[in-house]
Amino acid sequence: MKIYTRTGDKGSTGLYGNKRVSKCCINIEAIGDIDELNALIGVCKVQCKDADLANRLEVIQNWLFECGAQIATPLDHPRFQERITEEQIGELESTIDSMEETLPPLTNFVLPGGSILSSYLHLARATCRRAERSIVKLQQDAEISEYVPTFLNRLSDWLFVAARYANKLEIVSDVKWLGEKKSILL
Repeated sequence: MKIYTRTGDKGSTGLYGNKRVSKCCINIEAIGDIDELNALIGVCKVQCKDADLANRLEVIQNWLFECGAQIATPLDHPRFQERITEEQIGELESTIDSMEETLPPLTNFVLPGGSILSSYLHLARATCRRAERSIVKLQQDAEISEYVPTFLNRLSDWLFVAARYANKLEIVSDVKWLGEKKSILL
C-alpha cells in the first residue's frame, strides 16, 4: 500500500464508508485536533522517565486513535463501534484519583511549567481542550457518541493532574499563579 493516494489533492478526504468531505469540514477539524493531541502525547511519552506514567500515556494514545476512528464513522453506519465508552472515562477518573492522592492539595492556580514533561503535559491539556471544543461544535451538526466529549473533558483533567504528578516525580515545584502580587514588568 502506498502512503500517497492522490485522492486528497483537490481538498477532500474520505470518512469511513467512502464518503468524501472537504478537508476543512468540522469532522476533519475534530479528527485533526485529536490527531495533534495524540502526537503531542507521543512527545510527552518520550520525555517521561517513569515507566508507569509512560505506559498510561501510550494507552491514552491508543484511545485517541480509537476516538478519531469513532468520529470518522457515522453512527448509522453498519460497522460503527462505540470505541470510547464509560470504561475509558472510569479509568481516567481512577488514575486521576490515584495520582491526586500523592500530590499536595491545590491552594493556588497553577501555571504551565516546572519540568519539561510537565510543560508538555500542560500543552497537551490545552490541545485537548481545543479538541473538545471541536467536538462540541461538531455535535451541533452531526450526531456523535455521547461519550466522546465526556472522554475529552476528563482527559484534559487527567493531563492537568499528570502535569502536576510529573513535577512531583522530578522533584520540581508547580509554578503558582501569583495574580496581582507580581508585576510582569519589573
